[in-house]
Formats: sequence, structure tokens, C-alpha cells
Amino acid sequence: MKSSNPHIGSSFDNFLDEENLLTQVNEIAIKRVIAWQLQQEIETKQMTKTGVAKAMGTSRAAVDRLLDPENTSVTLNTLDRAARVLGKRIKIELIEA
Repeated sequence: MKSSNPHIGSSFDNFLDEENLLTQVNEIAIKRVIAWQLQQEIETKQMTKTGVAKAMGTSRAAVDRLLDPENTSVTLNTLDRAARVLGKRIKIELIEA
């Protein structure tokens, strides 16, 4: 017997794509991971947000935006500067969809 629910048997990614939410969800997931990694490095190096901002040549508010897991509008330049201040580098790669 065939189900009347069109989502049974489909993946969650398919559902999000059908609802036009997949891109937004992926952006937020990626930003959450990056924000978490940056926060961990800041804590490991015993730096303050103010210290990171000064080393990056930016404001504390900009660092707060960088560490905000919901804010996906961070530029690659900002990510790169933050990574360098923390002794890290950014690695981005394209993968099959």
C-alpha cells in the first residue's frame, strides 16, 4: 500500500530542499562549526574578544558577529584574519552535492 505522505522515503536533505531551506540550514550549520572552532581557539590561547579584535584590527562588535553562530554574513577576509591571529588558516573545499 502506497503512503499518502509525499515525504515518506525521502531524505531530510530532500525535504529541506523541497521547502527551500537547505541552503539556509547548511549556511547556519557551517557557521556554527566555525564559530565554535574560533571560540575554542580563543579559550585555548587564553585571549579575550577585545584582544582578538585589536590583533585583527577590528572592533569587539565585529568579533562578536564572527562568533555569533546565527550570523552567516561573515566575509572570507574576516575569517582569514581571525584564523591568522589564532595561529590557524582557513581551508575551504568544494565537494560533490
